[in-house]
Amino acid sequence: MTVSRRGVLGLAGAMGALGTVGAADPGGTAGASGPRGGRVRTGFERLAADGYGVLAGQKVGVVTNPTGITADARHLVDVLHADARVELVAVFGPEHGFRGTAQAGDAEGAGRDPATGLPVYDTYGLSGQRLADVFTAAGIDTVVFDIQDVGARFYTYIWTLYDCMRAAALAGKAVVVLDRPNPVGGRRAAGPVLRRPYASFVGREPIALAHGMTAAELALLFNGEFLTGGSFPRGPVRLRTVSMSGWRRGSFFGETGLPWVPPSPNMPTADTALAYAGTCLFEGTNLSEGRGTTTPFEVLGAPGVDRRWAEAANALELPGVWFREAYFTPTFSQHVGKVCGGVRLIVHDRESFDPVRAGIGLLVTARRAWSGFGWRADHWIDRLTGSDRVRTMVDAGAGVEEIVGDWAAELARFEAVRRQYLLYA
Repeated sequence: MTVSRRGVLGLAGAMGALGTVGAADPGGTAGASGPRGGRVRTGFERLAADGYGVLAGQKVGVVTNPTGITADARHLVDVLHADARVELVAVFGPEHGFRGTAQAGDAEGAGRDPATGLPVYDTYGLSGQRLADVFTAAGIDTVVFDIQDVGARFYTYIWTLYDCMRAAALAGKAVVVLDRPNPVGGRRAAGPVLRRPYASFVGREPIALAHGMTAAELALLFNGEFLTGGSFPRGPVRLRTVSMSGWRRGSFFGETGLPWVPPSPNMPTADTALAYAGTCLFEGTNLSEGRGTTTPFEVLGAPGVDRRWAEAANALELPGVWFREAYFTPTFSQHVGKVCGGVRLIVHDRESFDPVRAGIGLLVTARRAWSGFGWRADHWIDRLTGSDRVRTMVDAGAGVEEIVGDWAAELARFEAVRRQYLLYA
């Protein structure tokens, strides 16, 4: 058992009443990384093995989706509801919903879970006092967060976590984060750091595009860096994180022994997650990012694109990846029903592959190889990258190394902050 660098309560406090954690002690951690080899045990498994000690005497609400499962694929809501040691009173659904049926930018709405009869609240689009009011109306004491992330700043579940932490602080509730692996390893951070004028639900605070952290580590960082001081006088929140055992930084999801459940409809495999931090940038362009195909974010293209794009991308000799000429017809989303030419990413070395560098390389070569290239009119690319720098540099004809070098200093500063909150070797 360990506590974070900001935790001071020790073992008894880590497993005791959450109400004892105050502003001077914004985060404690239950659990630690275990020996190399064997299956990873998630934060939920560690919580259950301890007899749910951190939830004792609390009315609990869970923020989760289909990824909140045990190693044998039971959902944690079903497990908690059936256990007399836990008083589970509410479920909160993020983007895509508790059951995961909604597409990007949508939710399932409120209702009751047919399996347990528990009320399900829709939190998508809620933050601040509005979300705090939902927690109050639900009658909970503690918010438990357990969702599989994919390691990219613009994947919204980490900002659901952030919004829940802020709302819990406003409502006087505690937060427990049950950790899961960063499926793309998390050995290092990559990409530009968000600048606050470009903050949105795909990036609330200044972290790197590929943050290289787990949900529990991010919760500690949020609490220590963004929910304290003048910017949020009500924080930090009373926070507990329950870490994994058996996970080592740099391990990819296929090495965990855990079942993969798509965390959103267009994240079907862990390979999708590997490419996502770079190829999701094409949501900010007039090309398809592969939604409506069986390999979203692994194929990119548009009507009129031909083999010259793949040839130009391969000529960059980016580490760990090849680009194959590809053709596809999306069944929904961008260019639905139209034959698109483009590229398919083939990642042949996960260790050296940098998805953000690859994404920048693809933007640069797409603009040069296809005369029809354009940005979305709302400059969504600026929200995704965290500033207007990538867009303006690509338009000015900058190369990959120049663009990547532009964010080197801010990334180094983020890395220095990030290291203070890492829980795993």
